[in-house]
Amino acid sequence: MRVLLIGSGAREHAIGWKLANGGRVSELLSLPGNPGLAALGPLVEGVAATDAGAIAALSRIHKVDLVVVGPEAPLAAGVTDAVTRLGIPAFGPSREAARLESSKAFAKDVMQRAGVPTPGHAVFDSPDPAHTHIDRSAGPFVVKADGLAAGKGVLVTTDRDEARAWVDRCFEGAFGSAGDKVVIEDHVAGPELSVFAVCDGETAITLEPARDYKRLLDGDQGPNTGGMGAYSPVDLPAGLVAAIKTNVIEPTLQQMAADGHPYRGFLYAGLVLADGGPQVIEFNVRLGDPEAQVVLPRLQTDLLAVIEAAVTGHLAGTDLEWHPQATVNVVLAAAGYPDDPRKGDRISGVAEAENVATVFHAGTATDDAGRLITNGGRVLSVVGSGASIASARSAAYAAAEAINWPGVQLRRDIGER
Repeated sequence: MRVLLIGSGAREHAIGWKLANGGRVSELLSLPGNPGLAALGPLVEGVAATDAGAIAALSRIHKVDLVVVGPEAPLAAGVTDAVTRLGIPAFGPSREAARLESSKAFAKDVMQRAGVPTPGHAVFDSPDPAHTHIDRSAGPFVVKADGLAAGKGVLVTTDRDEARAWVDRCFEGAFGSAGDKVVIEDHVAGPELSVFAVCDGETAITLEPARDYKRLLDGDQGPNTGGMGAYSPVDLPAGLVAAIKTNVIEPTLQQMAADGHPYRGFLYAGLVLADGGPQVIEFNVRLGDPEAQVVLPRLQTDLLAVIEAAVTGHLAGTDLEWHPQATVNVVLAAAGYPDDPRKGDRISGVAEAENVATVFHAGTATDDAGRLITNGGRVLSVVGSGASIASARSAAYAAAEAINWPGVQLRRDIGER
């Protein structure tokens, strides 16, 4: 089978790595891909990942059997809609279904109508009413740009002035059109959990959960990022994931189907385990990054078979098998991340790191001499495996220590607690 994978991050490298190792993919093409994916198959260059029409045409030209869309932006741009109109199977939600991530206000409306537990909120399309809402609230404050902001459009703070300034930042265009609306959410305290499901429009099967780390610095300090690390499995109360499937995933699928937008693809529920029960703080319409890099290595079932079942509407009765190993992902980020990541620094030590861990590429490129250099904010995901979180963590950090470039950033507490 010839598969076209859309995306260029470490999540996409992990998906491509899993598909390529399943034994049924004859050729894996990646658009635009990265140096890690280039080792698995040809890269398709010269077309933007959000150019739905061009991707559909390329899929026909290259006689692609399946298109797998990794990141949110191509889904929001309607890539799966364009591809499926040509009769080519595509894995990922439609443009309308992808609004579960591309609009937080839309997701809140769906959750409220579906009866999914989620913190209270208010939506604003101008700054003054948002300021008034903040002034009348006790805090802490959770302020979110409504649209896609690469994981950087959310502020959680106890400082009222900082919350007001974040509102202004959104409306002044710091996050582009993503900040045209602002969602201010009630703060809910508790540990966070990522739960993933594969959906075929009616049926969902859950993947093993993971826990990620959003803040840049140790101890959950510093600015929010796209994610600085993750681990799996997570020690959870018995029946919790099944309850989340029943109370969150399935009602959301039912509501989306009733609204005429059946949801097919990966669905990510980001939750807070609050005292009164799990609360959904966000939906993502794809696998999480950095969570995919710890979940997929633990999946024993053929990923391609799971995707095929979802695309054809035959997930019911599918059982997933999992390796008992633990995995820990330590993200290595460029100097200046998340505000202004520096590009072009030469990376050393990746080959040595791969002797003890799996390295997934994200913000990497090669220079004119073929040497690996930084080319984005989150540069590499270093994933250690072991019989326990502790042993997987040791492997991940041993490998991370082998990799270097000027100004490399990483957290030292991934999987520590």
